Amino acid sequence: MPGSGKSTVGKEVARRLDVPFADCDKVVEQRAGCTIARLFERDGEAAFRDLESAALASLIDGGPSVIATGGGAVLRPDNRALLRTRSTCIYLDAPAALLWKRLRRDRRRPLLQVENAEARLYELAEERGPLYRETAAVILDIDRLSFDRIVDAVVAHVKAAAS
Repeated sequence: MPGSGKSTVGKEVARRLDVPFADCDKVVEQRAGCTIARLFERDGEAAFRDLESAALASLIDGGPSVIATGGGAVLRPDNRALLRTRSTCIYLDAPAALLWKRLRRDRRRPLLQVENAEARLYELAEERGPLYRETAAVILDIDRLSFDRIVDAVVAHVKAAAS
């Protein structure tokens, strides 16, 4: 979900594992030549999702790395299958209330630029939660965990999956 810490945790996990880190959203922005917000505005969500799927596939094909996907990457069945079969997908599961606390002032996320952003975030959690659970090899409840404990747990799961 947006605000779960995918990029922040991912960077530290990659550092500890000594592998590259990639943020799928940043790759999409580089390929589109604009921000995700602008891409949504200019071309719509479907165009963004197309670029997201292509970026995700190329990142997974790029060899060992830590990849922070966009929160909506799981919306497409092909992306879920790719994550399930070609990665050790870890879902940073956080309650919507915590996510809202982190995101309530964030103006960069297009899907939350609506009249009632809090209600929209709860809708996204309801819609996406089952997809995250279906896709993930590991579900990590991050509520009340420190950053270091989250990173430690992710590193341990990745190492266990690799052995």
